[in-house]
Amino acid sequence: MSSGEDSPDPVPGLTSPRALSLERFPIRIRESSSTQSGWRLSVEAGEGEGSILLVEGVGEPFYRGDGIFLGWPQERMAAAYVALKPKPEADRFETQQLG
Repeated sequence: MSSGEDSPDPVPGLTSPRALSLERFPIRIRESSSTQSGWRLSVEAGEGEGSILLVEGVGEPFYRGDGIFLGWPQERMAAAYVALKPKPEADRFETQQLG
């Protein structure tokens, strides 16, 4: 197996990033008087830890970053979120053959 130099990092600027968790997270924003919810993706990389919060349902989706993602532009956070978001597991639902 190669040392990883043959394939680029999934997120340019971060060394060996990996998702730690993806969870629903309550958030308050100025544009809304009610609590919204978003998806918080916690990440660890060689540069440290951080998270990207995806907020939907208030117009255009937007991203908020903290830790290693603090100050990143929307486009860069969106690309990092998509690259690091855990892939859904295959559906294992099977119907039984009766008869």
